[in-house]
Amino acid sequence: MAFGFYLGVTLLLSVWATAKCDPIPNEVLLMECRDRFFMIAVDLSFTGNEPHFEAVDGTGVHAITEQYAAQCGYTVSVLPLAGHVELRASYFSCHTDNTDDEVFTFNFNLIATHEGKEVPYPMNKTCSPSLPWSPREVTCETNYMEVSVRSDVACPSGTKEDDWNAVVQTAYTSAASDWQVMFQRMDQELTPMSLAEAHELGYEFDLTDGRLVFRAPYGQPDSFSTEVNGVPVEVVHATLFSRQSWVVLMVDLEAACSTEEGLYDSGYMMWATPEVLHPLLSGLHGTQVNIGVNGELVEQPVAEERGYIVEKHNTTVQISIPYNADGGYRKSLVSGDLYEFYIFHLYLEQISVEEDQVDTRIRFHRTLATPMLPRPVFTENRTVLEERIFTVYLGDVPEDVELVSVNLNGQEFTVPLTNTSSHTITKVVHPNNTHGYTLRVPFDDPVVMQQFSKEDAAMQHTLDINYTLTVLPENEPFHQLVSVMALSDASPPAFDAVCSESGISFRLDHRPFDYLWVISIDSDPLTKELAAQHGYIMSNDSQSLLLDVPLFTHGYEYKDVFLNGFSGTFEILMRDPETSEVQSSTVKTCPFSNNEFIMCSTDGKMTVAADLSLAIPSGGVPARTNLRDKYCGPKETDSTRALFSFPLNSCGSIIKLGKAYVTYENEIFFSKKLHALKNPDSSYDIDRVTMQCTYPLAGLFRLFSVYRFESDTVGVGRIVHSAHSTESLQSPTIKPTIVLQTPVSTTRRNRRPVSIRPGYQPAQYVKVSSFLRNLPKKGARGSSQSKVHANVV
Repeated sequence: MAFGFYLGVTLLLSVWATAKCDPIPNEVLLMECRDRFFMIAVDLSFTGNEPHFEAVDGTGVHAITEQYAAQCGYTVSVLPLAGHVELRASYFSCHTDNTDDEVFTFNFNLIATHEGKEVPYPMNKTCSPSLPWSPREVTCETNYMEVSVRSDVACPSGTKEDDWNAVVQTAYTSAASDWQVMFQRMDQELTPMSLAEAHELGYEFDLTDGRLVFRAPYGQPDSFSTEVNGVPVEVVHATLFSRQSWVVLMVDLEAACSTEEGLYDSGYMMWATPEVLHPLLSGLHGTQVNIGVNGELVEQPVAEERGYIVEKHNTTVQISIPYNADGGYRKSLVSGDLYEFYIFHLYLEQISVEEDQVDTRIRFHRTLATPMLPRPVFTENRTVLEERIFTVYLGDVPEDVELVSVNLNGQEFTVPLTNTSSHTITKVVHPNNTHGYTLRVPFDDPVVMQQFSKEDAAMQHTLDINYTLTVLPENEPFHQLVSVMALSDASPPAFDAVCSESGISFRLDHRPFDYLWVISIDSDPLTKELAAQHGYIMSNDSQSLLLDVPLFTHGYEYKDVFLNGFSGTFEILMRDPETSEVQSSTVKTCPFSNNEFIMCSTDGKMTVAADLSLAIPSGGVPARTNLRDKYCGPKETDSTRALFSFPLNSCGSIIKLGKAYVTYENEIFFSKKLHALKNPDSSYDIDRVTMQCTYPLAGLFRLFSVYRFESDTVGVGRIVHSAHSTESLQSPTIKPTIVLQTPVSTTRRNRRPVSIRPGYQPAQYVKVSSFLRNLPKKGARGSSQSKVHANVV
């Protein structure tokens, strides 16, 4: 056509302007030809903070600024959620080589910034439309409107007669050989302008081999906004005209686009557009809708399978898209709590057929966004009591949120945890673009608070957890709090006990919470020092506690004492560490049979089983023996042994008083007269049996004020066998040759015992003070006078 040189694109030069550029990097995610545009996407991590593009043609290099892009058919979008910068170029964009509206060649430079230096990367692509061109096509991009029509349908088919007549009249009276344009606005006088003037205002006109193209940015002075069925619409209506001799040529071009921003309701992003956007298109009917995302369309049935809803209300098409549909982008953010929003790059194609069967295609690029939506994460207590491990799951964590630390009962731990930690955190990835974390903390971990619950009669384990998560890449932190509690078997520890000939052996297999009780013997905690003091044999490691308690050591209680044996009971107590109250005990009673033994009780009784085989003459019997008091005979005898049991202050006992100890002593005698009759020539007596019970003075009460014996502790017993002449039978200074010493308890008191000095030996006897000499004495049969000696140490 004659006006082609005004509207056509300048022919490409045979050789492109040469420039030194780097090859296309791997960070260019795609360079694709779509139905009506060419698209480039580049990773933002490569381009720097301010990426931009340049269009290249035979005339040179043209920077694609925001204003220039809207006028020339380019859309540049930085999409941080998608992580890339995107360029969309219309097939009819300014610097694109067009061959017969079938082959389109694009040449661009991507300008990336590396270390403060701008580096160009050339990109070029040749595209061919996959669909034939419709007679009229309208593109509603995010920054411009574009309409192209086939030359043979450039005449209007739907303009009102009065409007058309006014256009014709104005064009006829002002038409010149040069092409002019008039923009129609409601209730405004039409004023023609040249194409150069229109270009200066931001409009672009082009003539290809078979189509007329008109492009205008949104918000131009000659465009206007209206509402169609309540939907906002922006319209720009241009009429080209030129006088050729006596003929006036006129071309009517109109672009109308829905400017609906969309809304969010009940989990759907909703957007609407009228079937008929402007009266020029009022003859359209039979609308078909194809919908997709990110520039890729699918047919309506396929879209509905993905959850999209396409509905028609009267003459309005309403699109509803699930907020989390495939193809959208989501972003987490923190505003006190965790929130999220979704962005959906809608691509919609609306196909309508006019009465004369000429179809019109309208394509919309729209970005829909939800408001801030609450995005709670959740915690779930998955603890199995038998495992004795807290297992807590933190779930539904978005993909752009990471766990950075966890606070356990006030102690902060950074994720990932160290390999030496007894607690672990494991990340669990799910196919729905979320993940979770499994935290495991043993009940006996030091960070776990443990307390005995008297109400539940169980051990209460408590763990307060504060998760710190951060939103990437801004590193905005937020917290998730949860407290978990578990009750476990809290019975105090119980020993296994085994009897032996020499004592009782106790074993305790450690449990993690046994430290909540104090193990004690009487009122004293069981320690290595206590065991050594009392003669116990103890070993304690991480697995078990072993305690061997020899017979006649501290802590035994004896019952059923007879000559042929007795029962010994030993008790281990479990006490509350705060109140010292006894929570439980392990008691073991064993039968024992010893040839000789001596027991010195806390209530002042001496019980002795002695071997008299050397203490009586041949033919004598133990039944004829007695103590210092001849009226104190044995309780039980056999052929060689005798059992005596008597109060310490009776039966002629001698008291030996030292600075810290008091010793009660008695002896076993065989009848001298009987012995003399059977052995008249013997001048050497038989073996002498001496018995002693020693007590610490600090543990005695009312020792001499009344004839009542009380002691905090059992006494230390001794049986001494020594040979002597008959003349010295009563001498207390004979050095012992055989000693049996057994500290034994027959009754128990709740006062703290006082230790007995090891190696205590009686010394010489001296006269006691008048206080001790003047003590009252009894002379009745069966309760002998006691002789008192002072023991000087």
